[in-house]
Amino acid sequence: MTRLAADEDRRFVRETGPERAVADLAEPVLNDLGFRLVRVKISGRDGGTVQIMAERQDGQMSVEDCATISRRLSPVLDAYDPMPGTYRLEISSPGIDRPLVRRSDFAKWVGYNAKVELTEAVDGRKRFKGRIEDVIDEEVQLKIELDGTPEPVIIGLPFSLIGEAKLTMDADVLRSDLSGGETAH
Repeated sequence: MTRLAADEDRRFVRETGPERAVADLAEPVLNDLGFRLVRVKISGRDGGTVQIMAERQDGQMSVEDCATISRRLSPVLDAYDPMPGTYRLEISSPGIDRPLVRRSDFAKWVGYNAKVELTEAVDGRKRFKGRIEDVIDEEVQLKIELDGTPEPVIIGLPFSLIGEAKLTMDADVLRSDLSGGETAH
């Protein structure tokens, strides 16, 4: 039984440094256009790339949507110049191994496999891989294989400790991505 708090669409994953500065500028522009920010990633690829991952509320994203976001966001980034030097702006959709950055992301993908990395260790571990079972209050329930246990166990991981999470590639995720995010099993 999935129970979500009222702020289920607020991102619990927050960027730091220059990525945070870009996210703070991008998020209001995206919201005004009817999109949600998924992630900002800055890399040295191609002489410097700022990747902004976004989606509509329904999870969809078209090439035209990417172009619209780029046209609206480029002048804002130029005006506030959060990145030193030159860079290439890349707008993209989350894709198959999508980051999970909201409680609602985990709720939408119940029954699918995910990798979760915590900001601090729980029972000596920071990395977990398993099937998303549920979202209850302030944590995601993940079914994982544990050494020394004959059957998988369900553990709760607090959203406040999640540093990074994403779906893992498998046939179900690929079918869902190709069908536009429908999660029928």
